[in-house]
Amino acid sequence: MIEVVAEGLGFPEGPVVMNDGSVIVVEVEAGRIARCWSGRKEVVSQPGGGPNGAAIGPDGALYVCNNGGQSHDRPPEQGRIERIDLSTGRVERLYEGCDGALFSAPNDLMFDVDGNLWFTDMGRMSAEGKAFGGLYCARPDGSAITRIKARALSYNGVGVSPDMKTVYVADTFQARVYAFDRRCEAQEPRLVANVTGPVMLDSLAMTAAGNVCAATLIQGAVSTVTPAGEVTVTPFEDRFVTNIAFGGADMRDAWLTFSERGALVKTRWPEPGMRLVYEA
Repeated sequence: MIEVVAEGLGFPEGPVVMNDGSVIVVEVEAGRIARCWSGRKEVVSQPGGGPNGAAIGPDGALYVCNNGGQSHDRPPEQGRIERIDLSTGRVERLYEGCDGALFSAPNDLMFDVDGNLWFTDMGRMSAEGKAFGGLYCARPDGSAITRIKARALSYNGVGVSPDMKTVYVADTFQARVYAFDRRCEAQEPRLVANVTGPVMLDSLAMTAAGNVCAATLIQGAVSTVTPAGEVTVTPFEDRFVTNIAFGGADMRDAWLTFSERGALVKTRWPEPGMRLVYEA
């Protein structure tokens, strides 16, 4: 059963389940952050650009991958990593690039047990073609950043395994899930699985068992990938299922963003999700 939590959202992404029962989402097309309860919503912050992935950091603030926005009526802004004070809505830019090279379109993020911020750069689409992206590891205070993988085709979702040994990424256009060792140094990934069919992968969440739940575009689904590479697909009614997040007492409540419809929905999941290192 699907419960609609909020509608009228401007391409929602990045759901963050809060301890008070609300869910924070980014609105990519509107350039804002919203907090949603069943039947109501409020604006948390308006950072502009295209806020994409979001996560609570070790200081209780909201950290956001901002892709800079992309629309026909306004030029894109510089992609960046932002810190947002949830009590005031104040926005602080932490990173705009690495080793002298600017980001293209930062997309999704997750914190590990050491407080490191792992995030992807999707690479912007333009009339000239598709820019490369990559995977990064950074400190949340803006003091240090490392490029883990450069020249990636279209890295999107990212997640750290429950045992904190592995970092998974979903490549959108290849519909592949890759794995990296959780070492904050440059390295090459290993292929875990390829999701077949006319699909693309978006953001992801981890389960308590270490499975990767990747939101799946075009066919509209969540593709669950085990560490051994087995794939199962759970279909949904929206063609643009862009993200999933877990919560609830048993961690089996799943919130999904239906971005074609502009809605945040809730359902029950067959296995518990991974409890994140930092919550608020």
